[in-house]
Amino acid sequence: MVAEAPTTAAPAFGALRRRGRVPGAFFIGGPAFVAAVAYIDPGNFATNFAAGAEYGYALVWVVVGANLMAMLVQYQSAKLGVATGRDLPELCRDRYSRPVSRTLWVQAEIVAMATDIAEFVGAAIGLYLVFGIPLFPAGLITAVVAFAILALEQRGHRKFELVIVGLLGLVLLGFAYDLATVGASPAEFAAGLVPQLPDSGAVMLAAGIIGATVMPHVVYLHSALTKNRVSCADDGERRSLLKVYRVDVVVALGTAGLINVTMMVVAASVFHSVGGGGADSIESAHDGLLRLAGGGAAIAFAVALLASGLSSASVGTYAGQVVMQGFIQRRIPLFARRAVTMVPALTVLALGLPVTTTLVVSQVVLSFGIPFALVPLLLLGRRVDVMGGLVNRRRTTVLMSTVAGVIIALNVYLLWDTFLR
Repeated sequence: MVAEAPTTAAPAFGALRRRGRVPGAFFIGGPAFVAAVAYIDPGNFATNFAAGAEYGYALVWVVVGANLMAMLVQYQSAKLGVATGRDLPELCRDRYSRPVSRTLWVQAEIVAMATDIAEFVGAAIGLYLVFGIPLFPAGLITAVVAFAILALEQRGHRKFELVIVGLLGLVLLGFAYDLATVGASPAEFAAGLVPQLPDSGAVMLAAGIIGATVMPHVVYLHSALTKNRVSCADDGERRSLLKVYRVDVVVALGTAGLINVTMMVVAASVFHSVGGGGADSIESAHDGLLRLAGGGAAIAFAVALLASGLSSASVGTYAGQVVMQGFIQRRIPLFARRAVTMVPALTVLALGLPVTTTLVVSQVVLSFGIPFALVPLLLLGRRVDVMGGLVNRRRTTVLMSTVAGVIIALNVYLLWDTFLR
C-alpha cells in the first residue's frame, strides 16, 4: 500500500473568500492546469503535426472543436467532485453493479497503458533530441523524473501544480517561438475553421486528435482534484466555488487549445507547402524544422516535447492511482504501478518500433476509451440523488449527450472504414 500524505482539513470557502477575490482564487485554482497537461502530451505532437503536414489547415476545426468539448467535459468532472465530495471512479463503484464497475476499471487501465506509450515515448524522443540520449535509457530517465515530480504532490498539491504549470509554460513558449519564426496564413487558418474531412485518412487523424485531446484518464482525475479541495457550507458556496473552477477550466484548457492549434499551424506552414513530406515522424519533424526554419525553432520544438512528456507522465501516474483506488479500492506502490504501465512504452523503445506511428495509434486507442468515461459522467450528472441542488440542467445534459454521440459515431465510422470497407 502507498503511504498516504498527511491529511489536513480542507480550507473553508468562506475563509478563502474573505482573503479577497484574487488570493482566494489563487489557492482554489490549479486542478484544470493539471488536467490540461494531458491535452498537450506527445500524442498531440504526433497527431497535430501529421495532420498539419498532410492536410494543411484543413483540420484546424477538429482541434478547436475537440478543445471546446474538453472544456465542457473537464468542467463537468470538476462539478461532480464539488457536488458530491467523491470522484467519478468512486461514484461508478457505488452506483453500478460490480461487473460494470470492474469492466470500467479494466478498460481504464488499458487506456492508462496507451497513455503511457505516448508520454514515455514522447519524453524519450525529447531527451534524445535535446541531449542525444538513446531512446531506451531515455525512457527510464523519464520514469525517474516522473517519480520526482509526483513526490512533490505528497508535500502538498500546490507545489506539484506549480511544477506542472511551469512545464506547461515551457511548451507554450516553445511553440510561440516556432510560430513567430515560421509565420501563418490568416486566410488559410480561417478556411480551416470550416468543417471538412477530405478523405478516410483525415477521419483517422481526426479520431486521433480527439483521442489526444479529450483524455479519459483526466476526466477521472479532475473530479478527484476538486472533491475535497475546499469545504463548502451549502450549495450557494458550492455554486460560487464552481464559478472559480469555470475560469480555471477556460484559462487552462484555452491555453492547451492554443498550443494544439499552434502545433498544427506550424506543421502546415513548414511542411504542407513542400508536399506534406518531412513530418512523417517526430524526429523528421525536428529535422525539417532545423532545415527549413533554423536551429532555434528545432530546439524550441525539442524542449517543448520534453516538457510535455515529463509533465504528462507524472499526471498519468497520478490519474492511474485515482482510477484504481476509486474503482476497486486498491492502492499499490507508485513504483510498482509505474513499472507495470510503462512496460508497453519501453517495449516500443527497446524493439525500435516506429515511434510516431505508435503515438498516433495510441491516440486512437484513447479515443475509443473516451465514451467509457463520458457516459457515466453524463448519467451521474443528471441524477438529483447524486448531484443534489447542482444537478445538470436539461440543456447541459443535451450538450453532453451530443459530445458523447459525436465521439462514439466517429469511432464507429473509424472501425467500419478500417475493418469492413
